[in-house]
Amino acid sequence: MKIKTIRPIFVTQFPAVFEQGVLYISEEFETAGHLCCCGCGGKVITSLNPARWNLRKEGGTVSLSPSIGNWNYACKSHYFITKNKVVEAGQFDAKKITAVQRRDRRDMEHYVAVVNARAGQTPEKAPVPTAKKTPEKSLMYEVVAFLKKLWKT
Repeated sequence: MKIKTIRPIFVTQFPAVFEQGVLYISEEFETAGHLCCCGCGGKVITSLNPARWNLRKEGGTVSLSPSIGNWNYACKSHYFITKNKVVEAGQFDAKKITAVQRRDRRDMEHYVAVVNARAGQTPEKAPVPTAKKTPEKSLMYEVVAFLKKLWKT
């Protein structure tokens, strides 16, 4: 790992250009972002929710869990951020990466089901996406609007 420590900065919106060694944290948007700690320059965005990553603040330090696996980058880096320290984790082969991605997908599906159930949207009551759905109500529209707001300079 090129980067051994990371400095947390709490922001409302991410800057247009990330600085190496800085973990930008938007509590409002439950998202954190940083440049890959291997030094490749890849932008890493972590969604802060029980199905993805948890952020723990301790004094002036932060920890993200579980580990960060940049499987979609050429570097395939894998590390932990613990109390502002970057700790390299072992490399994963393709089989392990696939298993982690499958588990992550399952975790997210479970999280969405729990959130929908709390909102009173049982599977039979939950909105069913259709081609006729207006863009204002589609999930993709909400994601794009969220990202535009987050990345706005």
